[in-house]
Amino acid sequence: MLESSSPAGPSPTPMFRQYHALKRDHPGAILLFRMGDFYEMFFEDAQEASRLLDLTLTARGKGTDNVAPMCGFPHHQLDAYTAKLVTRGRRVAVCEQTEDPRKAKGLVRREVVRIVTPGTVLDPGQLDPKDNAWIAGVAVAGGVLGAAFLDASTGDFLAWQAPQDMDGWEALCDRLAAFAPREIVFPEGFPWSEDFRAARAGEALLTECEPFGFTPASAGERLGRQFGVLSLDGFGLRERPAAVAAAGGLLGYAQDTQRSALQHVEQVVTHEPSRALLLDPATRRNLEIERSLRHGGVEGSLFAAMDETVTAPGGRLLRRWLLAPLTEPADIAARHDAVEELLAGERVRPAMREALRAVHDVERLSARAVAGTAHPRDLAALRASLRALPDLAASLGACRGALLRETVAGLDPLEDLAAVLERGLADDPPAGAREGGVIRDGFHEELDQLRVLRGDGRATIAGIEGRERADTGIASLKVRYNKVFGYYIEVSKPNLHLVPDRFRRKQTIAGGERYVTDELQDYQDKVLHAQERIEALEYELFQTLRGEVAARAARVKRTARAIAQLDVLASYAETAARHGYRRPRVDGGTALRLRGARHPVVERTLPARAFVPNDTALDAQGKAIAILTGPNMGGKSTYLRQVALLTLLAQAGSFVPAEEAVVGVADRIFCRVGASDSLAEGQSTFMVEMTETANILHHATARSLVLLDEIGRGTSTFDGLSIAWAVVEHLHGRPGGAPRTLFATHYHELTELAVQLQGVANCRMAVRERGDQVVFLHRVEDGAADRSYGIHVARLAGVPAAVVARAGEILLNLERDEFGGDGLPRRARKRGQAQKGQYALFPAEAQDADAAEVLAELRAADPARLTPLEALTLLDAWRRRLRGDA
Repeated sequence: MLESSSPAGPSPTPMFRQYHALKRDHPGAILLFRMGDFYEMFFEDAQEASRLLDLTLTARGKGTDNVAPMCGFPHHQLDAYTAKLVTRGRRVAVCEQTEDPRKAKGLVRREVVRIVTPGTVLDPGQLDPKDNAWIAGVAVAGGVLGAAFLDASTGDFLAWQAPQDMDGWEALCDRLAAFAPREIVFPEGFPWSEDFRAARAGEALLTECEPFGFTPASAGERLGRQFGVLSLDGFGLRERPAAVAAAGGLLGYAQDTQRSALQHVEQVVTHEPSRALLLDPATRRNLEIERSLRHGGVEGSLFAAMDETVTAPGGRLLRRWLLAPLTEPADIAARHDAVEELLAGERVRPAMREALRAVHDVERLSARAVAGTAHPRDLAALRASLRALPDLAASLGACRGALLRETVAGLDPLEDLAAVLERGLADDPPAGAREGGVIRDGFHEELDQLRVLRGDGRATIAGIEGRERADTGIASLKVRYNKVFGYYIEVSKPNLHLVPDRFRRKQTIAGGERYVTDELQDYQDKVLHAQERIEALEYELFQTLRGEVAARAARVKRTARAIAQLDVLASYAETAARHGYRRPRVDGGTALRLRGARHPVVERTLPARAFVPNDTALDAQGKAIAILTGPNMGGKSTYLRQVALLTLLAQAGSFVPAEEAVVGVADRIFCRVGASDSLAEGQSTFMVEMTETANILHHATARSLVLLDEIGRGTSTFDGLSIAWAVVEHLHGRPGGAPRTLFATHYHELTELAVQLQGVANCRMAVRERGDQVVFLHRVEDGAADRSYGIHVARLAGVPAAVVARAGEILLNLERDEFGGDGLPRRARKRGQAQKGQYALFPAEAQDADAAEVLAELRAADPARLTPLEALTLLDAWRRRLRGDA
């Protein structure tokens, strides 16, 4: 590490002493040191920043004993370069000159005005407008884990404590995965394991803090001051010391980094995941709610398919609603009522959405005002948004739905703030607060007078020039200006004998002389003073306007909430209108019935009407588990996700892509689809599969919806089949009833479960064969499949013809029982003969799908209700099916 001077070397300059003092106060941050029009970095910060920002590394003090590596950039590029450093996981301390260099006596005073970290970014260029930017705080108190989540750009603030009846680390990991914070702050000595810490470090910046702020007493005191209360009971934090510790510690960190009281953080909400439909990390990933599994982007996700919002707050709220659907039928019905009314209002919805389009991100604009980083154009955007609020409220004036009326009532028009911004802010202000032209004429009397003085310059100069020509008799006399000499009088050589004594010579030029007079000097002093005063006064007035916004940040935030809710409800209605969605019926029952249902994402990628709708009928009180068999590429995974997504949408308050939908409220959705590994945690594909399966088996209830795809395929056939069979039996035999379950598999032996277990049924993806061609119909029908058509799929995938042909031969040999290393016929092994100490798991009747179906029908048949002819007809049909007749 390089230093400006060693203890034995020369003393550093006053400027470097100032720099080192600030650097010692912020040892973990890159210090951006303001010097005139540039931000400079020195020593190790310069070396690191030059590499990260691709800046030229130079040095200060060359030729002396105090050589300091340095690099820098112009002040107007602060946001861009800060963004680059923060996205690379660095903390940045912004040091400004806090006094006018022209008035400073000696060294200019400098202070760190804010610290920018990945979790405290407020710059719009660094934020996704339709996603929250969470920073998390974690703490432990009384042996219980707590966490808090803050979006400093919006003021959203939540506190959570691990439930006493479950593993705290598992619950904490789930909450951190759900919020995906950019940064996690924690007290020194926080007791997490190295494995857990390493896993989190790969996803977020970990910041260790002084522990005192994370004690329940200190944290509770800070929260009480922030919200102006004596007790936190009103926020639901009674007897939640770990939640209080995490929230107070996190708030303190955010205030310290922002150098702000964060007035827009007006409340902390107790986060209760159990009040919403729960989605574990694997399910969120497998259902592609926020991100596509293929490329990791938003495109191709459920959020992208459903997002018709026109405001940034609306987009963020839509994402939260999709990730935390409701579980109370009355609350769900209130959203459905609002969507139904907006869908029917052919004139209301367009007017409403047109007004919403004029609304900017008022939530984040007010947060920037609170932090003191809002620019003039930010205030102009806020003003334009406030102008749109009366039209928005008027468009919904005739609405009758309770939720719409309640939301419109919370739409504060902020007329006082709108009036201040209208009077004070110029129509088209510049980007910078010190560029001039920010304040409207007529807002401030002194500013208006100074502008008149500056603006009347031409007339004043013309008057001086005319009088001097008349007084001196020099017709060619001119009054001019340049940046070096200011204002001067220019006289040509032939007229020099006419120059009066009151003219003071300023400069000799080739064609004559330049002079100055007392009158001209006085005018110049006034003009220069006026310009300086204009710049200073405009900035002061702009700061006053920004303060007016900051003082009303809480009201702006409440209005932003109303705007967001109206936007999401209108987005739901717009999606329903464009794509033919219908209102679902959501109740407290256990049935899940979908008729003519479509996948909300996949259907958008296909030509019109190309998607094949399907039905679903599950009921925890009846057919709770469906074993889904069928070929690869038949659409099993799409069908499973489709059922899950329609349930999720219905409970999130949206209409759904189906002709009819009845949804008994689910408490959790579990989706185990596809194969993935976790190399960072040393887990194989099969280990990940079993871990996710274990989570489902431990937590699924009779009110859950479980989607399982190809359980057991990651290991040997017998092992996998045994695990899959046992998983279905476990779900079926759960105390309180089996969860509604779709179990997709290629293990056709599992179809026997429909015979053995009441409440288990078979269904399959329909296929039609035409010669050696196979047509996938993508339609779900009752019954079991007996083939997977894997070799056909291999041919479609481009596997070499020779390989496909050989695979067909091997399959034929296996089916004819002519292939086996132990010499035993395959059919003999199926029928339960022991092989190498392994016993048969299933009776012989389970090995043939047709036989299984015949047995199921035989057990269900009632001979007492059949006529002799009907009995003979059934018997003949069964005989033909068992013989394999067409």
